Amino acid sequence: MADIVILGIFAADTAYRARRLPQIGETVMGEGFALNAGGKGSNQSVAAARAGGDVAFLSKIGRDTFGALARRTWDEAGVAFAGDETDDPTGAAFIFVDAESGDNAIIVTPGAAGTITPADLDRWAPTIGGARVFVTQLEQPRDAAQRGLEIARAAGVRTVLNPAPAADIPDEMLALCDLITPNESEAALLTGMSVAGPTDAEAAAARLRARGAGAVIVTLGEAGALYHDGDTVLHIPALNAGPVVETTGAGDAFNGGLAAALAEGQPIERALRVATATAALSVTRAGAAPSMPTRDEIDRLL
Repeated sequence: MADIVILGIFAADTAYRARRLPQIGETVMGEGFALNAGGKGSNQSVAAARAGGDVAFLSKIGRDTFGALARRTWDEAGVAFAGDETDDPTGAAFIFVDAESGDNAIIVTPGAAGTITPADLDRWAPTIGGARVFVTQLEQPRDAAQRGLEIARAAGVRTVLNPAPAADIPDEMLALCDLITPNESEAALLTGMSVAGPTDAEAAAARLRARGAGAVIVTLGEAGALYHDGDTVLHIPALNAGPVVETTGAGDAFNGGLAAALAEGQPIERALRVATATAALSVTRAGAAPSMPTRDEIDRLL
């Protein structure tokens, strides 16, 4: 049994660095290409394991080249794969990276992981129930994520929902979340409010709590993160770990670092600082999974 169980997808990230995205019917010359391991759940699993967590990952992958890449990635990071291998293709993602800013735009196809069902979560219930922290996102089907949260809640496992990609979430699903971790755009979609900075984030967090979430962490990029649990509001400033190379995976780094610290029993302020440091280090490197820092690197930055 692992202390941290994460449900999500693996996607082979095909990253293209260029000055701009092409228009329909247009070709532009790129400045670089990389093939890396990705998928939010997989990235968060790697981040949590490299941050010192004992991690099991629940997903589905194909018996193909990208599936082999997934297994190598998890083996190197110390992540236990507790999901299924199928005849469907492994997921993949197109990532555009702006050559000047390092910002990104992504198209993801979940492949085999898109077939995860609530019945699969029922099969995986013993793994979820043995954890201290359960984390999921919304790249696999939402009903599967909700079933995972239900199983974890029933077993007394701390539940974390990273609501990405941005999507509407029913109140009954929010009520299953001990923590929900949207970024600014995701918080805006979930609340119908403009969210730009700590003040807006606090108001959005209050609205999400009113809808049923236990506590809310709004990640704010260069402005850090805002935590609100109804009794305590914390604004944790961002850390500077060096020049920004690429922001791909920064949110996954934050969630993985957070999960590792929570599974250790760290108080929330310390857990937020670990998460912030994990994200700060990740953006100084290219790629998603390859950018995740070790716990020694995180502790040195803190």
